[in-house]
Amino acid sequence: MSSSSATREPLQPGAGPNGWLAFASILLFLNGFFGAFWGLTAILNSDVITVGGKGVVIWDFTTWGWITLIVSVVMVLTSVGMVLGKSAARWLAVVFTTIHALVQFGSISAFPLWSILLISLDVVILYNLFVRWQLED
Repeated sequence: MSSSSATREPLQPGAGPNGWLAFASILLFLNGFFGAFWGLTAILNSDVITVGGKGVVIWDFTTWGWITLIVSVVMVLTSVGMVLGKSAARWLAVVFTTIHALVQFGSISAFPLWSILLISLDVVILYNLFVRWQLED
């Protein structure tokens, strides 16, 4: 076994040759897409998403709906940029995935399982973004 087989070859930027990045793009898109629908539902009719009579930690459902909608739409746009191979989109994905995970703490008292699931999904997305990350020369 030669030592050259253990070294990693450099990857080209973009989602094409890197399966982890493509998987992160798909997860980011789906997370943003479903988050946008949750935000839209919270804006239009917050009574539909109230579970057990408990509210959100701070502000109200409409405010969290707007925050979630905006962050989720930016996540969807960022995932499109990642698929197109834009290097800045990967940094933006890290930023907005982290923000999305923090936003979930605002509604964790109303939806503990949903919030924990989305935080876990955000952690998986962050892992997929960081694995095999090679800076461009």
